[in-house]
Amino acid sequence: MNVLIVAERQGGALRKATLNALSAGRLLAAKTGGELHVALLGHRLGGLVEELRAFGGKTLHVVDAPPLEHALAEPYAEAVATLAKGAGATWIGGAATAFGKDLLPRVAARLGAGMASDVLRFEGEGEAIHPVRPMWAGDVVAEVEIVTALKVFTLRATEFPAANKAEAPAEVRAVQVELSGRPRTRFLESRPVKNARPELTEARVVVAGGRGMKGNFEPLERLADELGAAVGASRVAVDNGWIANDFQVGQTGKIVAPDLYIAAGISGAVQHVAGMKGSRVIVAINNNPDAPIFQYADYGLVGDASKVLPELREAIKASK
Repeated sequence: MNVLIVAERQGGALRKATLNALSAGRLLAAKTGGELHVALLGHRLGGLVEELRAFGGKTLHVVDAPPLEHALAEPYAEAVATLAKGAGATWIGGAATAFGKDLLPRVAARLGAGMASDVLRFEGEGEAIHPVRPMWAGDVVAEVEIVTALKVFTLRATEFPAANKAEAPAEVRAVQVELSGRPRTRFLESRPVKNARPELTEARVVVAGGRGMKGNFEPLERLADELGAAVGASRVAVDNGWIANDFQVGQTGKIVAPDLYIAAGISGAVQHVAGMKGSRVIVAINNNPDAPIFQYADYGLVGDASKVLPELREAIKASK
């Protein structure tokens, strides 16, 4: 029972989440007794092929074609479904990024496969492997069974370590895929969010703000810069237009698990907590001593976040 992991690229580079997915793929292949295969799709892939094959696996299946230059889910799903059949893959998956969440359900539909999303780990061995995934905003963790012959999944990247390079690189197999017809979607333009700070889902430290910031994120951003941290936000802050939705952490935003998460002026609604409770250390700052966020915090400070953050920044600066 082979495993096929779909790699993700962005701006000519591999996404870090791909390495987490490869690590999960290795673990799953060991449980199934099968082989790990990797799929890389795009156009003018250049050095990405050599970079990715260094992480091992049985075969790296490469589809390099002009229609795949931009990561549109429709043609990608058709190509991945073809690769899965060629690799003899029973399990097909990738990271639960925006790309993975868009692509892999379409792959499942094409293959007539059952699917588990946001998988945290796999239980069992051989033919009795059950994905474990969160439900009800993380209040329930369920072991589920996929009863179809082919099984598709997305992985919560924060739950798996990044893969290291393998002793033996993967064999590279160039594949020609015939795409049927003209896709119903087309690429118009890309407007990436320019941010000098670390990527939110990859940062070691995240400083996030909510309603308690009262629309002023400057103290939070200055602290983040002092710590070399990424900036995050609750849904309330995004809905109020205080910060772009690309910074939202939570069930309907991004899932993060940094070494340090500072929640400033965030009450701790279950939807937000679902996106950050995997953080190694959580520091909560809130002027309400009964705020739910304190139930998840390793360290809590009762106070006005807009006043506490500058003091915290000065203390950190002085300690350097």
